[in-house]
Amino acid sequence: MAEFARTVVSRLRKFIGNRRRAKRQQVRLAFNISIASPAKSLTGSRRTVGMDGHTLDLSANGMALVVPAITLDEHHLVGENRGLKVQLELPTGPVEMQVRPVRYERLEEDKSETGYLIAVKIVGMSEKDRATYSEYVSTLLQRKR
Repeated sequence: MAEFARTVVSRLRKFIGNRRRAKRQQVRLAFNISIASPAKSLTGSRRTVGMDGHTLDLSANGMALVVPAITLDEHHLVGENRGLKVQLELPTGPVEMQVRPVRYERLEEDKSETGYLIAVKIVGMSEKDRATYSEYVSTLLQRKR
């Protein structure tokens, strides 16, 4: 039932309009996503399991991520108050950021993309990575003009 509701909301957004304030740019970039605070193993060390995916679009404040599965190491990627870590591969080099999922939907199998689309809000980044990321987004915006 929840999957159906997400699909309805997604389709309504196409007809009613988009509430996003930041301009999104379509770009396909590789990334690796992991749970922000992984569980400790029996030996006390932290396990970090990641999943590869690619972006569908991005803006200064968020991104749309495409992943092959909605669970990672038995954890739902879009759980309540779930913090995620993303290492995004920009053409100038990787940047790391902490993100929070806003919504997700299953991608229709008859389309060119399969898996799940997760919309995320960027909630943390080092100053250096923020500068690199912001410069990249600005470059994309300038190319569109």
